[in-house]
Amino acid sequence: MSSRTGTPGSSADSRPREQGAANPALAAIQARIVGKQYEEALADLKVILRDDPHNTDALYMSAVCHRYRREFDASLAQLARLKAISPENGRAHQEEGHAYRDMGRPEHALRAYAQACRFNPALVASWRGQLNILARSGRVQEAAQARAQLNYLKRLPQPLVIALDLMSQGKLLKAEDLCRKFLRKAPHHVEAMRLLADIGIRFGVLADAEFLLESAHQFEPTNVRVHMDYIQALRKRQKFGKALEQARLLLETSPGNPQFQSIYAIECMQTGDYEEALGLFDRVLEKIPGDPVTLTSKGHALKTHGQYDEAVASYRAALASQPRHGEAWYSLSNLKVYSFSDRELERMHAQAGHDDLSHADRVHLNFALGKAYEDREDFETSFGFYEQGNRSKKAASRYDADKMTEELRAQQRVCVAGMLSRGAEAGHSAGDPIFVVGLPRAGSTLLEQILSSHSKVDGTLELPNVLSLAQQLRRRGRNGPEPDYPDILAELSDEELRQFGRQYIDDTRIHRQSAPFFVDKMPNNFRHIGLIHLMLPNAKIIDARRRPMACGFSGYKQLFAEGQQFTYDLADLGQYYRDYVELMDHWDAVLPGKVLCVQYEEVVSDLETQVRRILDHCGLEFEPGCLSFYRTDRAVRTPSSEQVRQPIFESGLDYWRNYEPWLDPLKSALGEDVRRRFSS
Repeated sequence: MSSRTGTPGSSADSRPREQGAANPALAAIQARIVGKQYEEALADLKVILRDDPHNTDALYMSAVCHRYRREFDASLAQLARLKAISPENGRAHQEEGHAYRDMGRPEHALRAYAQACRFNPALVASWRGQLNILARSGRVQEAAQARAQLNYLKRLPQPLVIALDLMSQGKLLKAEDLCRKFLRKAPHHVEAMRLLADIGIRFGVLADAEFLLESAHQFEPTNVRVHMDYIQALRKRQKFGKALEQARLLLETSPGNPQFQSIYAIECMQTGDYEEALGLFDRVLEKIPGDPVTLTSKGHALKTHGQYDEAVASYRAALASQPRHGEAWYSLSNLKVYSFSDRELERMHAQAGHDDLSHADRVHLNFALGKAYEDREDFETSFGFYEQGNRSKKAASRYDADKMTEELRAQQRVCVAGMLSRGAEAGHSAGDPIFVVGLPRAGSTLLEQILSSHSKVDGTLELPNVLSLAQQLRRRGRNGPEPDYPDILAELSDEELRQFGRQYIDDTRIHRQSAPFFVDKMPNNFRHIGLIHLMLPNAKIIDARRRPMACGFSGYKQLFAEGQQFTYDLADLGQYYRDYVELMDHWDAVLPGKVLCVQYEEVVSDLETQVRRILDHCGLEFEPGCLSFYRTDRAVRTPSSEQVRQPIFESGLDYWRNYEPWLDPLKSALGEDVRRRFSS
């Protein structure tokens, strides 16, 4: 697993990072810097950067040397290069803060330190830098918050400080190992449990995270940070009823606390109580008028509930309060049917021109600008902004396309016909679930809306249960004598598989109403059809498929809330689509008839025929209501929420051709065979 740069646990002002020690040349340079031989160190760094311009360690060390020589412009230039490569590198932002501090520009330093702590909360020097500036400026409340974080880090045992730093660098396995070792010595240490749970959530091992946080909350019921994390874990496990109860208990400890009110409002949204959620957001706004985060959250609630005009008004109010709030700009564009005015376009450009705009705000603005110019049919400019947004997301990602190819091919190696044939007897007999799988932006939300318009089918959400189970099995292999996932599938007993299936049915019951069938629309479950078949052999599976160029570009111009990191690069998208098709071909070969492939273009051109195919595959009688799916009143929480509330139009099928001049990397990665196969 790749990682960003940084010295674990170091709170030194700008000490070169330990990663350099692994490279003899960088280790020697580090020694020169410690010995204040800055000129010699810069000469050596120049050689390294000539051969490897993206070497983040060398860029960081170069910036440090220039700052010590008071060559601030040169230092900031190196840091700008470093942040372009690794935008969430906490130490790069910290070093920028040091440079601005030494230049006598405290406000710039303060912003840089705040960014550093946002990306890496273990950076003591950045918290101290903020505290000094805030205290001198008389900003008492903000200074108190920085001092509280400093005191927290001072109280935290050193192994956990190092673990927190490693987590911020993305070195989750090392951080996990440290936390586990510490907990073996101090099994009831609440903060160690909280950090280990955070790692579990990032890995997708949600059940373990929930258990850790539930235990930590029992040990320290008044620990607010633990309580909030516990609510988040319950929400991620989609245990919305339990999360709502915990949010209510948290709010009861301080009924007027606007943060607690917001948390409770979010949980009300998850349980479908939008009236209560919106009322709570309004109460928060009475205390914090114009708060852009609350106004944006309120907009999300209104959008999900189908109140389009009210959602637009809430997003606009957020921007009136804080024009830099990129999430609100993007949320407007993500309504899909919203068009920006000329004045709004000017305002977005004005915000994007600020050098100190946060990474997240810049990404959101780039995608929003891409959509604005798309609506104006200025496709070249539009693509430029989509490209900038994706490049920034890619820089902060650790996605490895070749590693994903290996993972998907491992499914083909393990899940052969003979091994899967035991599923009919081994798994749980329930036939309730209808899994809709595929790639994002391929029509899965449309198929879910069609199915949930049937009287015998409940629509739910993108349920994480299968992905979480796969992660648990993967960790069993890593932490014990059993083989890794997916190889472990061949070792599972019939009883284990039955238990997995039974647990899935039990855990997903909270999302259902009273219909005998329900839809689990998690596109990435296509990776785990072998596991699904083994534990739920009677489940129905539908593959939502779209032609490769249309699907690929649609994913590229969509900013996903989390996951789907393969969408940040056109070549990665093409490789992923090719791997997906290869794996689906494998499932068809080893489980003939198990998966129904539904081509999006055919749904658009002949809706009734495809609806009848889908219902027949699921063993359901045809109902005319499935043809008028856009009239079905239900909360839709995906980017397609407004689109599936309208009839189908054919105008968007070949929309990608407007961007064809810039899509060569996608074409090349897909390969001619795949493009030809799905060209008609």
